[in-house]
Amino acid sequence: MGGDARSLMLYEANKKSMGVAYLLWFFLGGMGGHRFYCGRTGSAVAQLMLTVFGLILAAVGVGLVLLVGVGLWVLVDAFLIPGWIAGHNNLLAHQLGA
Repeated sequence: MGGDARSLMLYEANKKSMGVAYLLWFFLGGMGGHRFYCGRTGSAVAQLMLTVFGLILAAVGVGLVLLVGVGLWVLVDAFLIPGWIAGHNNLLAHQLGA
């Protein structure tokens, strides 16, 4: 197998999908699912913890503020996902092409 075919196979196996990222954003956005998938683990853990604490503290009202904040954060992420995916895939292509 030639080097180009191997690189193409590695690229196809390791690239990120915009569709998967948006599905995770839609169903697990508040828990940072899309951020885990995109390799943004630190901020994904922060989203997850804010959501958990928001749900726990919702009974006393303070949690609602946290949940609204996470909701806005997730909404902004919807516009950032294409750049993250393109950046990851471009970096991967560059690394495999070198």
